Amino acid sequence: MHTTATHSRHPPPRSHPRPRGWAGTGERGSGTIQLVVLMPLLFTLLFAGVQGAMYYHARTVAIAAAQEGARAAAAQTGTTGHGHAAAIAFLQAAGGEDVLKGATVQVTRTATTATVRVAGSILSVVPGWTPTVTSQVAVPVERLT
Repeated sequence: MHTTATHSRHPPPRSHPRPRGWAGTGERGSGTIQLVVLMPLLFTLLFAGVQGAMYYHARTVAIAAAQEGARAAAAQTGTTGHGHAAAIAFLQAAGGEDVLKGATVQVTRTATTATVRVAGSILSVVPGWTPTVTSQVAVPVERLT
């Protein structure tokens, strides 16, 4: 007697079929764990980017204010008062206290050089930390020869 094995085209049914979309029991809660780990990292990167942009903007404003003050103080008829007024006016036009809090302007003028130093603090997204920005510009004094 010759028997031939019959092969079924379909696999045998599972004893407990799982609904579609369900993860295995070993993967339950893995999405929550990934979220808990990745969200603080994402927020840290976001806040670091914002803080970097604020620092860069405040530094650029401080440099420009120091340059304006130095040009005014270095003019042939310029004085330290002219340099101070020009730097303060630039800071106010650029945003004032919103950009550079507690800004200080120091101007010195010698027979050959006018120097302006602008310093202040910037807003911080990190509690308890107050980053500061300082810029100093020196230019030669105009004179007739």
